[in-house]
Amino acid sequence: MKFVLEVDMGENGWDGNAAEELGRILRYWGGNLKHYELKPGDESAVYDSAYREVGRWAVTAE
Repeated sequence: MKFVLEVDMGENGWDGNAAEELGRILRYWGGNLKHYELKPGDESAVYDSAYREVGRWAVTAE
């Protein structure tokens, strides 16, 4: 299995705050994973601090 996280940082990486925003995304969505079985086919949209959809995570067979 493979865990895939894809985040679109936009044209300017959140106005130079990419590390802060990515850190927040990883903390929030990492903590949220306990609500999933984490089997192939599980996935969810990922949102930034402005609640804009900026990507997704997924568990794939490979």
